[in-house]
Amino acid sequence: MQNISTPMLVVAAALIAPDGVVLLQRRPSDAVHGGLWEFPGGKVSDRETPEFALVRELQEELGITIGQGDLEPLGFASGWTEGESDSRPLVILLYTCARWAGEPRCLDGASIDWFDPAVIGSLDMPPLDYPLARQLVSSL
Repeated sequence: MQNISTPMLVVAAALIAPDGVVLLQRRPSDAVHGGLWEFPGGKVSDRETPEFALVRELQEELGITIGQGDLEPLGFASGWTEGESDSRPLVILLYTCARWAGEPRCLDGASIDWFDPAVIGSLDMPPLDYPLARQLVSSL
């Protein structure tokens, strides 16, 4: 039996505007997967629920306020972290959200933009964001 470390749990959000476009964030150029587009979110810390972590991450990264009840679980993707010295399994939980307070601003990434869901899968993204994008498109 192979000894595998505990997976890192990550949460992400597909923020869906009233006109149906979805917000994505570009990773900073000096980060792992630098310059690629991704769903905003981040790591779940000890003693946090995934929903609490996502509310916290979206406040930190985009300056918006979201109620945990406004998050709808959509799907997940799993694989391995890449480009890090401590490669380990990774699980990303994707939620959709159509209601928030405030105007999203780029506070942590390189940039943000709104995209038609039909084009998201053709953007340059980290590997685990592609299955999330397919799950999003198939749910709309």
